[in-house]
Amino acid sequence: MHRDELADFLRRRREAVHPAQVGLAEGPRRRTAGLRREEVAMLAGMSVDYVVRLEQGRSSQPSTQLLGALARALRLSDDERDHLFHLAGHRPPPAEGVAGQARAGLVRMLDLLGDTPAMVLSDLGEVLAQNRAAVLLSGDLTGFSGDRRYLVYRWFTEPASRGAHPGEEQDDHGRRIVADLRATAGRRSGDATVAGLVDRLRAVSPDFGRLWAEHEVAVRRMDRKTVLHPRVGRLRMDCETLVTPDQGQELVVLTPADDEARERLALLRVVGIEEWPTPAPDQPARDGAR
Repeated sequence: MHRDELADFLRRRREAVHPAQVGLAEGPRRRTAGLRREEVAMLAGMSVDYVVRLEQGRSSQPSTQLLGALARALRLSDDERDHLFHLAGHRPPPAEGVAGQARAGLVRMLDLLGDTPAMVLSDLGEVLAQNRAAVLLSGDLTGFSGDRRYLVYRWFTEPASRGAHPGEEQDDHGRRIVADLRATAGRRSGDATVAGLVDRLRAVSPDFGRLWAEHEVAVRRMDRKTVLHPRVGRLRMDCETLVTPDQGQELVVLTPADDEARERLALLRVVGIEEWPTPAPDQPARDGAR
């Protein structure tokens, strides 16, 4: 671990990021160039004290999870993220799909979309990053581990995860999820990660097994769904999916399908996020997006 170089790199990257790039207001008395340390800590989900120690070269070796969070908070490019990992004494994430890491360009697009809910997903349905509007709409979907990382797994094993969709849409929604997974399985033929997920789902969910056996294939590109929000009610949303050239990650953008949804989305930005508590590791969550 190269503590002094890591400290210098983090400090310079923090000073290079403008608050507006990460959805923060400049404020009338900002004396610090770029982001404040407390802002980096908030965006990365770590303590201010740890950010200070990193920038002063006094920290212990950060974990790969913390480095990934810092890379997202500082909007590092793929090359900068790899450099960060090297300085901290870790091997960078693999290039193929950058497992668990949203691509830097896609994260910047999340920032640019502002009040429009958007998120970055892997091709297996892991939510890798969300903007604030998406968290307000659907809750924070980035904190799951194990098979619960995958939307399809939660959908077929945790009935509560369907609660954000009306009953009359749930069958169609489940069918679309399985058809999309079938397309991914075909594209990644022989991939042990995909095959293992499918096998585990077939073992625990008869509904998944039945739909999988029908062999429907459809990449999800455009969809319309109803989100049942606990504070503002029903929102009809159009869902547009933009896929990276290698089809490893996708940017999902949700826009109001009618005036009522537009008004309720605006209201949601006012009432805030308190209605979506972060679930404990052993508790199911309600999935309102994708």
